[in-house]
Amino acid sequence: MTLDRAVLAFAGIVVLTSALLTWLVSPYWLLLTGFAGLNMLQSAFTGFCPAAIAFRALGVPAGKAF
Repeated sequence: MTLDRAVLAFAGIVVLTSALLTWLVSPYWLLLTGFAGLNMLQSAFTGFCPAAIAFRALGVPAGKAF
């Protein structure tokens, strides 16, 4: 798995987990979904992604976007 796919998979897990927690626990978990969305949006414009930095430090091979 490349860094690009790892970041996308992580973002998907965060959004799905947030949706599940919103349904089971509290609507305030939608803030996590909003945070993930804003992070993906700023990453598209700036190329800076904290998750990509973390995955790179863990040794995930580079992709084309990050």
